[in-house]
Amino acid sequence: MKNADLQSRRLAATPRGVGVMCDFYAQRAENATIWDVEGREFIDFAAGIAVLNTGHRHPRIAAAIAAQLDSFTHTAYQIVPYESVVTLAERINAAAPIKGPAKTAFFTTGAEAVENAVKIARAYTGRSGVIAFAGGFHGRTMMTLALTGKVQPYKAGFGPFPGEVYHVPFPSTLGGVTPKDSLAAINQLFKADIDPKRVAAIIIEPVQGEGGFNVAPTELMQGLRALCDEHGIVMIADEVQTGYGRTGKLFSMEHHGVQPDLITMAKSLAGGMPLSAVCGRAEVMDAPAPGGLGGTYAGNPLSVAAAHAVLDVIAEEKLCERAAALGERLVARLRAAQKAHPGIADIRAQGSMVAIELRTAAGEPDADAVRRIQQRAQERGLVLLSCGMYGNVIRFLYPLTIPDAQFERALGILDEALQA
Repeated sequence: MKNADLQSRRLAATPRGVGVMCDFYAQRAENATIWDVEGREFIDFAAGIAVLNTGHRHPRIAAAIAAQLDSFTHTAYQIVPYESVVTLAERINAAAPIKGPAKTAFFTTGAEAVENAVKIARAYTGRSGVIAFAGGFHGRTMMTLALTGKVQPYKAGFGPFPGEVYHVPFPSTLGGVTPKDSLAAINQLFKADIDPKRVAAIIIEPVQGEGGFNVAPTELMQGLRALCDEHGIVMIADEVQTGYGRTGKLFSMEHHGVQPDLITMAKSLAGGMPLSAVCGRAEVMDAPAPGGLGGTYAGNPLSVAAAHAVLDVIAEEKLCERAAALGERLVARLRAAQKAHPGIADIRAQGSMVAIELRTAAGEPDADAVRRIQQRAQERGLVLLSCGMYGNVIRFLYPLTIPDAQFERALGILDEALQA
């Protein structure tokens, strides 16, 4: 089987709207390595877009899925419940940075988690408005597209979107936007566009994913918490990408000492199996009436079994600490590279959520440089992802379980790609 043959078949059989980055096709994978159908080996610095913090096919996770497969694969939790969901909710409730008693509801995708967080916030407050941030990404459904603050390629041609969603600037050192500017923009919304008594929620990614790995300052988080408390607004932390050890903590909000009312999670929650969740203050989570939340595949038993194993692996292999250590190594290497490559305008990191922003000598976003670096790295066997409002950011999302020698080899390939 050849990659070129599969590429021709894909183009004929699937729509162009499903964008595909790589021109090779996976045949098997192990930890941080992917082999394609022609036997070529790649180091995976994409991890399924931050889904594989525990790596491809971790033995503990594979064993948990296999064991559940021998019991049952589906009953629909809302029809015939099962104990593993209850236990997983208890574990998440105990671990999440939520003030007071917490409850957790399970869904299937990150977008579903965000949609349901908005539903829960509206049910709790009796309000409809939602404030989000420019550059934020919250999903591809109509409500989550309304929340997403990036037009291309996500929103173009799909409107109109649900109303009463407002965007404010996210802090940016290169963009000259401070936390005070962001908070002032919210207060301006309250004066010009929506009464704060009509705002149900403010949603924020602690580190913006598609927006360019922009790290939210603690000052912003503290200011948002104060605004939400003042006006009775639900604070939603979208930790779909930042959660489960990626930033050096189980949840990124732990870096700020600020507790949101609701946290959305997905991606690495179940080690590659489809599962998402909303965890929040019990009184907020209980606002929707019975039947108001759920889904046919919500809390799929195979995914829930995997999620239990993920929590075990994170604890036993100390993946939060490893995320911090690997991130420090990568940032040190990038800072050294920056001295020789002035096109690296910024290095942003929280744990192992690391990115570089590329700009031209004139200070303009340099998406072409990103594409060249990605291509050269892939030719040498390293898969890299881009992001950012202008496509000029390279993000690094290796599995946290990557062996040290392989990590060092990947950094060598990255050096070569930058130099080339």
